Amino acid sequence: MKLKDALEFIHSTDWRGARTGLERMEELMRRLGDPQNELRFIHVAGTNGKGSVCAMLASVLTAAGYKTGLYTSPHLFRVNERIKVGGTEVTDRELVALAEEIKAQADRMTDRPTEFEILTAMAFLHFRKQRCDVVVLEVGLGGRLDATNIIRSPDAAVICSIGLDHTEILGDTLEKIGAEKAAIIKPGTSVVLYRQSGEVESVVVRRCRKCGAGLWVTDPEKERQVSASLTGQVLDYRQRKNLHLSLLGTYQYRNAAVMLDTVDVLIRRGYIISEEAVETGLAHAQWPGRFEVLRRTPLVLVDGAHNPNGVEELTLCLERYLPAQKITFVMGVMADKDYREMIRLVEPYAGQYIAVAPRSDRALSSAALAAEIRVLSGKSVEDGGSVENGVTLALHRSCPDAAICVFGSLYQAGEVRAFFGNA
Repeated sequence: MKLKDALEFIHSTDWRGARTGLERMEELMRRLGDPQNELRFIHVAGTNGKGSVCAMLASVLTAAGYKTGLYTSPHLFRVNERIKVGGTEVTDRELVALAEEIKAQADRMTDRPTEFEILTAMAFLHFRKQRCDVVVLEVGLGGRLDATNIIRSPDAAVICSIGLDHTEILGDTLEKIGAEKAAIIKPGTSVVLYRQSGEVESVVVRRCRKCGAGLWVTDPEKERQVSASLTGQVLDYRQRKNLHLSLLGTYQYRNAAVMLDTVDVLIRRGYIISEEAVETGLAHAQWPGRFEVLRRTPLVLVDGAHNPNGVEELTLCLERYLPAQKITFVMGVMADKDYREMIRLVEPYAGQYIAVAPRSDRALSSAALAAEIRVLSGKSVEDGGSVENGVTLALHRSCPDAAICVFGSLYQAGEVRAFFGNA
């Protein structure tokens, strides 16, 4: 098998239309010897912020001397990004070997595993082969029926900010969505919850009581952003002071609070994590495509905000870092997202729009998005077509002190980063 064949195998089965449930994943992992049962996990769920929390946790644990696996989704540019050990992506050769091993078992299954199930199985196999001390595991969608939820009780279950997203699958209320995500909580697990709405917190509390799991909730009153610029930020949280964080965005100090409480929970469970490791890990954590500066003149930002909750956070960042500046928004979205609300949220900050279509069969066409923006906005709107063409248009029409923000989908973040040579 060559890399092309491995990628074809991975992408050969779409999750849409597949039967819901964990039975497929359980069968596949049994056939592979249940490698996940030989690993320790920190399981992270949430609507927004979970990827950043995972990246920070993995960075801190690696700095503490643990051989740390990291599994995240989706990838921005290539599938290897999803599976890392010690910050290093799985190689093409390793990916092919994993695909061969999994395909041999998947071909024997009546109910074929989905792309995400295949990738999750690859991650578990790779982490076992690499003899990881601990794995930071990001939930793909929801929690209860997510392929990652076949693991036994993790050392910590982390639940980040929860909003209304994927409502057709997870439910149409915060309580229903919270219940889906809280299902990663298992007996004996330590739980860290980002403080949020009472309806979400009550669901998590009930689940913790049912499982006999200890619960720690972040304290927003103890969060303080000491300073912030487009080169980094400094924060205080609880007893920790002047922590340097490489990740930009006002929301990142809230994600950092979740991560820091998780570190304290892990220390209580016997992990050895020095304050030096915490400081080093935070300062070196990387999570591309989230309020990331790609160019300084003119300023070009890319943000993966893809739902109203994420876009609201984006607007707070714009207020904090670029007060009173009108932004050229290069916007591309998936057709199943609440893009009308996303447009409404960014409208006060917009100078002009360029509508684009990410490379995905789920994407809303650039023409359709441009039409929606014209209805909802009084600003100039242009149909840019592809992401590459849209960014080129934005650069041509911007003066050196302008600001361009590409947002609306994580799928296009990789395209934009590649355009600027950051893939």
